[in-house]
Amino acid sequence: MKFSLFAHMERLAPEQEHTQLYEDFLSLCRMADEGGMRAIWTGEHHGMEFTIAPNPFITIADIANHTKHVKLGTGTVIAPFWHPIRLAGEAAMTDLVTGGRLELGIARGAYMYEYERMMPGLDAWEAGQRMRETTVLLRELWAGDCAHKGEFYEFPSTSSAPKPVQEGGPPIWIAARDPSSHEYAVHNGFNVQVTPLWQGYEEIESLMGKFNAACDTYSGPRPEIMLLHHTYVGSDANDVDVASKELSRFYNYFGAWFQNKRTVTQGHIDPLSDEELAGNKMMAPENMKRDLTIGTASEVIDQIKRYEDLGYDEYSYWIDSGISIERKRESLDRFINDVMPAFT
Repeated sequence: MKFSLFAHMERLAPEQEHTQLYEDFLSLCRMADEGGMRAIWTGEHHGMEFTIAPNPFITIADIANHTKHVKLGTGTVIAPFWHPIRLAGEAAMTDLVTGGRLELGIARGAYMYEYERMMPGLDAWEAGQRMRETTVLLRELWAGDCAHKGEFYEFPSTSSAPKPVQEGGPPIWIAARDPSSHEYAVHNGFNVQVTPLWQGYEEIESLMGKFNAACDTYSGPRPEIMLLHHTYVGSDANDVDVASKELSRFYNYFGAWFQNKRTVTQGHIDPLSDEELAGNKMMAPENMKRDLTIGTASEVIDQIKRYEDLGYDEYSYWIDSGISIERKRESLDRFINDVMPAFT
């Protein structure tokens, strides 16, 4: 099992300064690098203080100056917001700037809030089709002299400038959930990223089943699959209980952003009331404790060994959570020093 960190800036209150939030974010990245994690993943989001990440390539280029060893991945770029030529070129430039450390995670996007602002009228189906058309073009553009006439894009012969440092281009990962997405990724030789969100072990098992089914119909080399999951390593049972409540609050807000029904002012969604938080039984703290990868170090080790037994190649510690930076650092330190050694 390999390990990585999935992180963004998250601004919980207007009084928090972005400069401090970015330094906090970088401190987690340095911990991941120094602690021997394989990669750091950071994504793309727009107009949301909940997840601040307007261009992962800029962030990754800067992280490269603060780290030495880790691979640096987009987790993920939202493909419909990018023209294929632009995406190929910016990815290649980032691979050059980082000395060949880029890995390219790609998704269709999840928030209707972003679709409405970036591409009005876009729905999840079209977003997925745009992603599929774009992603298969990237290797051709990196190879050079690629002409294309498709459903969404058309351009004459074009070559990525610059070319990536890595031969054949950076590894490509597809965020997949349904069987057709797994099949698309595997049959094109792409790696797969999955997240069960709050849905627990049964969903983790189901996602691996979809990946295995796709691999069974493909004759090429088996791609890798990464599990992205909210994680917290507590100092004791009381600390774990506190984290369960904090992650319950996070997922309540995640759901509110996803439903796209509340007013947003200055990038902040209208606050949820205590009654609304308490009334959402699906996201109750006891469910978070049961279904996320949270516990003491020994409990987290046992959980991740179950994922390893299912066949996952990489486990990505999703640290965005609304938890204070001090407690994030403490949890990540315990993960690096107490959990990861059990898998070496």
